[in-house]
Formats: sequence, structure tokens, C-alpha cells
Amino acid sequence: MAKLQFGQSYCQIAGITVPVAEFNLAANDWVYFSHHVLLWAGTETRLGNMPMRGAWNRKMAGLPLIMVQAHGPGHLALSDNHAGEVVALPLHHNQQMWVREHRFLTATGNIKYDWHATDVWYETGQDSDDREMHYPMGQYGDVFTASEGPGLLLLHSPGNTFIRDLQAGQSLLVQPSSVLYRDVSVRVALHLEYPRNMGFAFWHSRWSYRSIWVRLFGPGRVAVQSVYQPPEDTETIRRHSYATTHRW
Repeated sequence: MAKLQFGQSYCQIAGITVPVAEFNLAANDWVYFSHHVLLWAGTETRLGNMPMRGAWNRKMAGLPLIMVQAHGPGHLALSDNHAGEVVALPLHHNQQMWVREHRFLTATGNIKYDWHATDVWYETGQDSDDREMHYPMGQYGDVFTASEGPGLLLLHSPGNTFIRDLQAGQSLLVQPSSVLYRDVSVRVALHLEYPRNMGFAFWHSRWSYRSIWVRLFGPGRVAVQSVYQPPEDTETIRRHSYATTHRW
């Protein structure tokens, strides 16, 4: 178990397979979260809605339309209802963090929440009728800013989480869907690896077989989760966002 303090309130993270974050909220302290992660709440805890901007775009992207606010004094517990671990991120004043969509669990009330397009994409298809857009890191990402002083951000990470601190000039290649969070100072680009065809006839195009990664450029901290979904890699890429490439 881990016990964290923020303001006059406490959060205790308990459990191994499907962990739970239990809060003891003091008066004047509050947290917000998506409604589906609320496991239980004491009757003394005041709950309310926190509507979000861009409702239509959020619905199309599968993001929650409404966040729930929980105001102290009171008790509540949150769980993402999936195996993994709860990752605690204390944010310093004015610190910003990019988080993969659907990984947010909760944040203290002094942390501002926003969302932006990831700008990492590619398009496949032979003609205009079967063109398809792909967003290997998700179409949108969440951005959290501790704009009103230090705060606490909790994420749910499937599998295990690994941290890497990149120095200026360093880069890292990772599976796109494995990026859990990153400092906003870390830049991201698509990366395409094209192995040699070796003359096999069933590969109709020399460049139709490839591996899709993202390249992370330092400086800054990045976190990678061990559970990921490999991007589709059989159709020829017609267009893509800025990318680095390597042809074997």
C-alpha cells in the first residue's frame, strides 16, 4: 500500500491485481474523475458534474463528456476495473504532462485538464473509396497542468510501467500505444522501419511490409506501459504525419 498526502487530504493506493485509490478528503479539497471509475463514496461526500468543452468531438473520439467532482469532507474510492497499476504523478506548479487517452484516473482540483490532437497519423488504401486514417497513439491526448500550485495526478496503467529520462539529443523508439505519459518537452514523431523484401512474391510491394513505431525526442521524462496493441501493418501507407524512416 502507498499513502499520499495532498493539502490536508490523503490518498491510499491498495491492491495488487486491480488496485484501488481510496481518498480521505478534507474540507475545501476536491478531486475530479470520469464517472465510470467511481467504486464507492461516503454519503457525506458532495458529488457534482464538471462538463467538458467540445462535446461532439469528444463523443466521436470516445472520450468522456462529463467529469465528476468530489468535494470534501468525505471518503471515496476509485478503480479502473482492469488489471494493472495505479501510477501517481505529483506535479509541480506550472508543470504540464501529456497522458494517453483513457489512462486518466483522477486529479486534484488545482490541476487543469485539456485535450489536443496527437498529430501522429498515417493513411492507407489503394484508392479514394478505401482510404482509412490511423492514429497509432490515439486521435487525442490529455494534457494536465498544475496551474494553481502543486497537485496530484493518478493514472491507471495496464501491465507494468517503465520510466525513462531522456537527455537533450537522446531519442527512444517505442510501440505507439505503449506510451503512457510524457513531459510536454518531449517531442513525438512517427517512425517507419522498412525491412528488405528478400524477393518473396507474396509481398506485392517492396514497401507494403513495415514496422510502425514512434520516436520520442528528449529532453524529458517518458513512461511506457508493458501492455500495447501493435498497429496494423499490411496496407501500403499513402500519406503520413512527419516521420523518420529506416530502410534496411
